[in-house]
Amino acid sequence: MIAKWYGLAAQSMLNKEIDVDSDVLKLMLVTTGYSFNQDTHRYKSSITNEVTGSGYTAGGATVTGVTFNYNAGTNVLSFDANDVSWDPITLTGGNAAAGAVLYNSSPGSDATRPLLIFIDFEGTFEPQGGELTIEWAAGGVGAVTVA
Repeated sequence: MIAKWYGLAAQSMLNKEIDVDSDVLKLMLVTTGYSFNQDTHRYKSSITNEVTGSGYTAGGATVTGVTFNYNAGTNVLSFDANDVSWDPITLTGGNAAAGAVLYNSSPGSDATRPLLIFIDFEGTFEPQGGELTIEWAAGGVGAVTVA
C-alpha cells in the first residue's frame, strides 16, 4: 500500500479547518473509479466512487484513538490511531475497495470536510462477508518532518 498526504491538508490545518484532537476523522473506501489528485483535491466533495456494499456505511468508519508524538531527535511529528475494521463486509465487482481516504467529517457538508491522506491499495479487495481491516504502519497513520 502507498499512503500520501493530500497537498492542501496542511493549508486546511493552518486555516483551523482540522482539529485532529477533537474533530471526528473518518476513513472511507473508494473503488478504482476514484482518481487521486494530490494537488487539487481538498474536500470530501472531490471524492468520487465510494464503495457500496453490505456492512459498509456511506461516509466510512470513524477513526478512534488518535494520538500525537513529536520526536525532537528527528523533527518528525506523527499521529497514530486505532486500526479501522469493517466486519462483516461484502464488496463485489465494481464495488471492490481499491483505496481509502482519511478525512475530517466534523464540518457540516462535503464541500467543507477537509481531506488528509489517501491510501492506494495497489490492487482491489473483494471481501465476501469477512473482515476488512486497515492496519496502520508501525510509525503511525501519518507523519510530517518539521525541520
